[in-house]
Amino acid sequence: MTIPEHEYRSWDAVRMAQLVREREVSAAELAQTADALLAAHPELNAVAGRAEPDERVPPDPAGVLFGVPFAVKEVLAWPGLAWSMGSRLTAGQPAPGLSPYAGALVRAGLRALWSTTSSEFGLLGSTETALHGITANPWGAGLSPGGSSGGSAALVAAGVLPIAHGNDAGGSLRVPASLTGIVGFLPSAGRCAPTGQDVGGLTSLVVDHVLSRSVRDSAQVLAVTERTGADAVHPPIGLVSGPASRRLRIGVVSTTLTGGQPDSVVGRELQRAAALCAELEHQVDVAAPPAIDGAALSRAFFTSAALTMTQVARFAAGLLGRPPGPDEFEPFTRELIDWAGGLDPEVLAGVQDDLTAAARSYLALFERHDVVLSPTLASASVPTGHLAPTLGREELIRRTERIVGYTPIHNPAGCPAISLPLGSDDAGSPIGIHCAAAPGQDALLLSLAHELEQAAPWAQRRPGMMT
Repeated sequence: MTIPEHEYRSWDAVRMAQLVREREVSAAELAQTADALLAAHPELNAVAGRAEPDERVPPDPAGVLFGVPFAVKEVLAWPGLAWSMGSRLTAGQPAPGLSPYAGALVRAGLRALWSTTSSEFGLLGSTETALHGITANPWGAGLSPGGSSGGSAALVAAGVLPIAHGNDAGGSLRVPASLTGIVGFLPSAGRCAPTGQDVGGLTSLVVDHVLSRSVRDSAQVLAVTERTGADAVHPPIGLVSGPASRRLRIGVVSTTLTGGQPDSVVGRELQRAAALCAELEHQVDVAAPPAIDGAALSRAFFTSAALTMTQVARFAAGLLGRPPGPDEFEPFTRELIDWAGGLDPEVLAGVQDDLTAAARSYLALFERHDVVLSPTLASASVPTGHLAPTLGREELIRRTERIVGYTPIHNPAGCPAISLPLGSDDAGSPIGIHCAAAPGQDALLLSLAHELEQAAPWAQRRPGMMT
């Protein structure tokens, strides 16, 4: 049997797990309800693959989140689900065994029902591919849920799932969270168990976590996936369960990494969030924008992506007996590879230097501030097609620099960061507000997120299809 929609959608993952433990509902009922809600909203087009019940990795019944229905982004290898990575090249590719990170999710008790859609190899900030088509944003027709974790964000925002996996090399958790009105947390680099997919280039910047509707769900998943042994990069923090008494020095930054300003409605919501922090007695000041060469940072990111895709193309050519063509790679991916082939060795060698220099400049902000407050995106919304892979490389990069103007720096800097659905435009659609802290300060950031959620709760702000 299925659970009434209004009840199911009112529960976050922590609450669902509690109800399973108390035998108020069963894991099977939760999964059946998730399946029914997905079937009722085919317009989302957010599922990349399904695991048959007898192929699903059995969750640990002792896990703190046992019985919670879940989905993994198609770039994470998960047995029983195709490891398709949003590409026709890898469509239907079987997944290898569980990585340490995925294994931690299994031990937490999460029940993976599906894989979710991504942009091809997670390269773009909108989830629309030749393999799967366009993933929709439940907040409005013609709106993108962002990317590259757009499928997971759409399912969580629509109430089909309480949480879903995503990952982030420059905003791929936080961008969709902003556009769909949910929580997108980027843990500190090295905080969590590895996925085993770091082959250099862009993959070295990737951090895995979840998209959620509540801060406590995000904190709970962090507690079960963080490293606690000899390989821990940061001291373990365990479960961050609520606000802290410490008042913080919060610096407000509105200027994008390339020197632009956000849309007026986004700037308005940033000021409202700053005022809320001041009302909570935090010390709030305008911070000087970090002295970052935004053009060099953008070039380093896209060069890293191009080098990573060049490696993928070489490997694929060995299997195909020919270079991958237009039936395997989307136009943007092919353009990246062609562009990388014409770059001078000096440019390639300088990528890491540019990332390191930008990170150093950004980290200087934390000498004066505990938290940096900014918009998550410079735009309140992104129409589908605006970041489509069929556009030219230069135009896509230009548009990405304009919209994704705040999030890319945190990955090379190793910072924890979070997008919270604190803002909204004049029509009531969500606008994410972004908070970041120094590397290792995940507990500080989650405590502030708990406090802001209590002060300006967003649980009842839902897309029309969820009401």
